[in-house]
This record gives sequence, structure tokens and C-alpha cells, in this order.
Amino acid sequence: MRRALYPGTFDPVTNGHLDILQRACRMFDEVVIGVAPNTNKKPLFTVEERIDLIRVNLKGLNARVETFDNLAVDFAREIGATVLIRGLRAVSDFEFEFQMTQMNRELDDEIETMFLMPVRRLFFTSSSLMKQISQFDPKRVAQYIPENVLHALAQRFNKEL
Repeated sequence: MRRALYPGTFDPVTNGHLDILQRACRMFDEVVIGVAPNTNKKPLFTVEERIDLIRVNLKGLNARVETFDNLAVDFAREIGATVLIRGLRAVSDFEFEFQMTQMNRELDDEIETMFLMPVRRLFFTSSSLMKQISQFDPKRVAQYIPENVLHALAQRFNKEL
């Protein structure tokens, strides 16, 4: 079985994340979405809330979601994944992702990294932007996030839809 790990904070999951996930699911027998606590980013949603927001959007996909609190390469090895899936939106993502890929290769050279890009209309979406805009008007990000995430953001920021 060819298994891949798609690690991230996913605070919250966006349609860009889901687009990359769908592409990865076509290439692998199973994709595990690994949700990292990443307290350095001061997440808006708890790990459990993020997992629930993702899980609703997995119908029909050969994917499952789990949390992890160690290095992505170590978690990949634990679950039997041989590839890390990483999303690239713009050139600005590349430098950080390049560094991380090289370090992961040093830590475990049997785990490969595969970069996937979302469709063009989702290139600029990020969880951070979705949260920033949602503080003022969550309806304006409705086309970039799943419906359950839209409702969760509106509720979190006490906004009407």
C-alpha cells in the first residue's frame, strides 16, 4: 500500500488544502492528514476542532485524519507513509518549503517530499487570510473554505451569515 502524509496545522482547513488532498488521493492508496498542534502559530481552533472540521470533508476520499506532536518525518515512519505531501501556493512558499524538505531529507532520507499546487483560483488562499477576513465578514471567504468551516468561523467571531 502506498501511503502519504499531508501534514499541517490546518487552522482552519481551506478549499486549497482540500484541492491538494484530492490530487494526492488520486496518486496514493491512502493519504493521512496529520494535524499538528503548532502552538507557535497560536491557533484559533483546538486540534480536536480542526480534526472535526477536516473529517466532515473526507467523504468519498481515501483519506483519514490524525493528530501528531512529533516531527513529520517521524510520524510518517510511524504510520508507514513514504511521502510527505506539501502545498505550494506562490514563490514565497518555496524558500521555507525547500529548507524544510532538505532538513527532512537529512533526518530521514527514505521519506520523500512531493509538492502539489492548488488550482489557480485558490493560489492565494491561506488559513491566516481566511481568519483575518472572517473577523469582519465571513461571507466574503465562503468560496474559499468548506461550508462547515464558514459556519465555524462565523460562530467563533460572533458574526452573522
